[in-house]
Parts: sequence; C-alpha cells; structure tokens
Amino acid sequence: MLKFAANLTLLFNEVEFPERFLEASRAGFKGVEYLFPYAHPAAELAEALRTHGLTQALFNCPPGDWSGGERGLAALPGREHEFRESLGTALEYARVLDCRTLHVMAGIPDPGVSHDAAWNVYLENLRMAAERAANDGRTLVIEPINTRDIPGYFLNRSDQARRAIEAVGADNLGLQLDLYHCQIMEGDLATHLWELKGLIRHMQIAGVPERHEPDVGEVCYDYLFKVIESLNYEGWIGCEYRPRGATGDGLGWFRRLQEAAS
Repeated sequence: MLKFAANLTLLFNEVEFPERFLEASRAGFKGVEYLFPYAHPAAELAEALRTHGLTQALFNCPPGDWSGGERGLAALPGREHEFRESLGTALEYARVLDCRTLHVMAGIPDPGVSHDAAWNVYLENLRMAAERAANDGRTLVIEPINTRDIPGYFLNRSDQARRAIEAVGADNLGLQLDLYHCQIMEGDLATHLWELKGLIRHMQIAGVPERHEPDVGEVCYDYLFKVIESLNYEGWIGCEYRPRGATGDGLGWFRRLQEAAS
C-alpha cells in the first residue's frame, strides 16, 4: 500500500501552520512533510506529530537566505562552513522529530562560478554530510528541480543526480524523485521510475503544468501509482502541490485510493 505524506507548506493553508497537523490527520494522511521546520521549536512540532499520530517523512536542510533568493548551500563554493553548520541544525531537528530522511538542497551558484567548481564542492559537501548523517542513522536525498520554477538551480535532471549519488558512494545518500519536476525536464515518467528504482528514497507528486492536484493536468497518476506499487516501493510519497481551492475539496483522488485499499 502506498504511503502519502501531506506537504504542510502547501496543503491546508486555510488554517495556521500548527493546525495543519490536525487537518492532515483528519484527511487520512499518516505522514507529513514541509519545506522547513526551523521557524518553530522542534519540541512543539514533535508534540503535534505525537498528538495526531503522524510520521515526519521529510524536511529540507536550511537553504541559506531563502527570502533573498537562496535555495540551498551544497553546491556553493566558499559556503562550506555554513553548509556544515546548517547540516548540524537539520540533524538536531531530525532527532527530535524522529525524521529519518533529509533533503539536501544544491542551491543556485553565482553566475561566475564554473560548473566544475560547483560540482566538486557539491560532491565534497555530500560526502561529508552523508558520513555525519550515517552516524546519526539518517538518510539524505537530493532532488532535481526544474529550471522553470527555480532558474539557475544546480541539479535539474535525474542523470545528474545519479552521477552525484554514484560518485559519493554512500549507502545513505539517495534520490528524491519529484515526478512534477521530472515531467517538466525529462518526461517518460514510468521509464524513469523503473530505471531509478534502486536510488529512490522519497517521491513527490503534483499535477503538470500548474502544480495543482495530481488528478489535474497532463500526467496520469492513476497509472503511475500502479507502476510505483509494482516496484515494491516502501518510502513516502509527498503531496507537494498547490490546491486549486480548499485543500479538502481537491482530495477526491486521495479518498479514492483510500477506498480502493480498504
């Protein structure tokens, strides 16, 4: 049975963030994810998870100056010390939230930085991060992100991610495959699922091209869910989409899956 996690950054925005845990539980979700937990005390978030019987499936390591347009630190030469410190912060939260998987964002290198320089720093940072995370019993994932949503982002395609994962060679470094981003950049989603199944540690979904509910747009998720089941995938599928209206009104696709599984 597929496991879906509500992305509380995008879903249930009808209520304030602390109340979204309750709404996710009421809707039938067993797990949650969100971009960042750092604006809230970890103990408060952990209590919300316990109260509503939810698992923390994923969150991102600190991205640098988000409001200033930064989208990660791992591939930014000269920011290695800051990346190391930010990883420590993420691991502290992961311990309190009992979160097993963390997303390491590559970032947007400055225009004057060569690809080789960014790549070398990226691999060095991932090696260090994977070793520290392994000592803590955590898995790290990297995610290709499309160039339309985040222009200049360093990691855009699954083949790039595969090369990085294989170059680092750590058992606890894997792929976060967001099918929305993959469809925009590469298409051929079922084939990507089959070919990348050994690397995937977390998935995310959204309709394409508007990033609404997964039953809206050009991607046939009914078919892809069957493909994912055939892979015996045991990880979480994060629902990282922007509802067209009230979140609950757009959860028909999720309710149908729940009914089919009962």
